[in-house]
Amino acid sequence: MKVEQIYTGCLAEAAYYIESNGEAVVIDPLRETEPYLERAEKDGAQIKYILETHFHADFVSGHLDLAKKTGAKIVYGPTAAPAFEAYVAEDNEVLQVGNVSIQVLHTPGHTMESTTYLLKDESGQDYAIFTGDTLFLGDVGRPDLAIKQGELTREDLAGYLFDSLRNRIMPLADEVIVFPGHGAGSACGKKMSSDTQGTLGQQKLVNYALRADMSKAEFIKEVTTGLVAPPQYFPKNAVLNKMGYESIDVVRERGLQALSVRAFKMAWEAEEALVLDTRSKGAFAKGFIPGSIFIGLDGSFAAWVGALITDLKQPILFIAEPGREKEVVTRLARVGYDNAIGYLEGGVEQWEIVGEELDAISEIDPARFARLFDGSNLDVLDVRKASEFNAEHLVGAQNFPLDFINQNMGQVERDKIYYLHCVSGYRSLVAASILKARGFAGVINVTGGYKELVKTPLKRTDYVEQSTEL
Repeated sequence: MKVEQIYTGCLAEAAYYIESNGEAVVIDPLRETEPYLERAEKDGAQIKYILETHFHADFVSGHLDLAKKTGAKIVYGPTAAPAFEAYVAEDNEVLQVGNVSIQVLHTPGHTMESTTYLLKDESGQDYAIFTGDTLFLGDVGRPDLAIKQGELTREDLAGYLFDSLRNRIMPLADEVIVFPGHGAGSACGKKMSSDTQGTLGQQKLVNYALRADMSKAEFIKEVTTGLVAPPQYFPKNAVLNKMGYESIDVVRERGLQALSVRAFKMAWEAEEALVLDTRSKGAFAKGFIPGSIFIGLDGSFAAWVGALITDLKQPILFIAEPGREKEVVTRLARVGYDNAIGYLEGGVEQWEIVGEELDAISEIDPARFARLFDGSNLDVLDVRKASEFNAEHLVGAQNFPLDFINQNMGQVERDKIYYLHCVSGYRSLVAASILKARGFAGVINVTGGYKELVKTPLKRTDYVEQSTEL
């Protein structure tokens, strides 16, 4: 028996590959099929099942393409109603895979179709559970993503989740391995560990939601308190996963069109496209195509695309570092942005060679910022999350979270000069590029961000305040 976790840090997402005696299973695959096909080919195995723990909201699963290419059966747990051919298993049903078996455990709560898959080894012993978004390490799935108007509340779903954990998961042996669907950084939970696998016994000791003496009412209050609004693309991805989508092969073919400067400009105007620059922070700040926005591949690219670009069907033209064009289109498709229509051949360098103008973002290093800043003389936009800002921030700074920049644009004035910072300079550069594209010329990015600012001559007692609000 082989069990492999395929972890994708950009989305903090875990897919799984299980193989036994020439048969294989893939659990919660990402959009691209190559990682799973290559593993099966290497093992000389046939992918028999594609198991989906639920209709995912934070990424588009690769179940449809993978099933088409392998003949594997797509499997959901009870109550799922996909709009395509799939097998809806019964609670406690057992699926045979080579010399091992997988038992279907219906665990509603995160969503009503949420299902945990219990892997039993060759001797029939419980070996591991693949919990999707039902149980994480250190946390449980949030119960507010599948609310149906007039039908279910988040409190209702939290109640189902309590019962699922107590009746289906916690009775299992402590040595059973927990393989969750996500790790720290995912918006599907609040307190996830940076570990990506553990044991059920460990979770019973450290996971607040599995506390043995917790009442149902206490559980509901715990898991529903402190939830922030999910990223706007979550419900849209859930619909794609339930209703179906275009093959990633078609998406890649359309997106990997190398365009000359002239063709790029024509497509920009004709398609009313968004121009996305995915290069490094330093390269973008020094020179970029006026009107383009920065979301760098080397950050949490897919999650920020999903949070900031409100229309999944938005035509996207992009700038990429040479050799990373396919990566851009793939990572866009992972979160449902299937309408990339090409990239600029030769990049910004070619744009400049043919005589087109470039723009730049003004930047300031932390030491110089510290010399200028006295707590009230500069307009400072802290683009970190509200929770980060509340924990600690510069006196006089305004919280302007990147997550909600589209809603909060009215808070900034066009005739002011703003100094933007986050933790490392990535989010602040994204925000600066958006403000620039919308006509706010006076934006200055603080390089290095807050982690460097607190190392400067700024006196923490004079210039940094701490809040007890968490």
